[in-house]
Amino acid sequence: MAADQKRESDVTQEVVFDDIAVVQQLAGERNGHLQIIEKQLDVRVHLRGNRFTICGDRPQVEIARRLLEELAGLVRAEYPVYPGDIVYGIRILSDNIHRNLKEIFLDRVFVTSSRRVITPKSIKQKEYIEAIRHYDIVFGIGPAGTGKTYLAMAMAVAALGAEQVRRIILVRPAVEAGEKLGFLPGDLAEKVNPYLRPLYDALHDMMDFEKASKLLMRGAIEVAPLAFMRGRTLNEAFVILDEAQNTTSEQMKMFLTRLGMGSKAVITGDITQIDLPENKPSGLVQAMELLSDIRGIRFVFFSNRDVVRHRLVQDIIEAYDRYEERPSREHKTSNRDD
Repeated sequence: MAADQKRESDVTQEVVFDDIAVVQQLAGERNGHLQIIEKQLDVRVHLRGNRFTICGDRPQVEIARRLLEELAGLVRAEYPVYPGDIVYGIRILSDNIHRNLKEIFLDRVFVTSSRRVITPKSIKQKEYIEAIRHYDIVFGIGPAGTGKTYLAMAMAVAALGAEQVRRIILVRPAVEAGEKLGFLPGDLAEKVNPYLRPLYDALHDMMDFEKASKLLMRGAIEVAPLAFMRGRTLNEAFVILDEAQNTTSEQMKMFLTRLGMGSKAVITGDITQIDLPENKPSGLVQAMELLSDIRGIRFVFFSNRDVVRHRLVQDIIEAYDRYEERPSREHKTSNRDD
């Protein structure tokens, strides 16, 4: 929690709410939400009755005040505010203090079998789901933990439930096996399962196991390695290509040309995590260069600020980014003549 000592540059603002139930949800259990605000924004927040008093540097105080007002609107709309929402709200308002959090957090993408509501948690996530709604081909590109695959999966399951498509097809390149699975031990399912497991995990997070199993058995949901898409035409389908940075140029072209009538495709990937051999250019990188000007195709680029996993994931990604910048400089230094 921020120190109690007031600095000369500090300002103080007050926010008052009439509804004590709103106040209690804003404060959180044992004022836990207020502690998050204090830590994230380096301000001091004091609650007395129904009055919040915020003290600190003016820009941060303005963000804290705006955050409380926006969160109050969410609470009145019966949105359950969790600690993570405090952090996401601060990120959004720090980028643009005039953003309306209700427009983002109340955009319900899907309700899971456990009754958990999936909603966007950042401006980019909101942009992403809007793109999926309005474009037939969408590329979601960015680091791990930004919700690229998870939100695409939620949109696919919602589309299937609304009978907007007849089936969902989830695809991944089995890059470690070079898409040549014959030499691996076991039957086909045993061979491809390690590469497709993350897609099954996300699917089972959306719906109960029994329902997912039934849909898989009757072909309403298909999970397959990318190589199995060759020669097919995918009509009335919601198709997701995950880990697309590990497709070759030929594979990406093959996948994109499978799309049939009434279908939608979402392609996700992280161009900083390419596992292809050095002599194989990434199909995702090439698609960014070739397709960005085509009407009907939309690219959405995520950054580290859009990470919505554990709070440490963003710090871990940034630490590795800094580390990966070092070798080139150190290599140049070590190769200098003595």
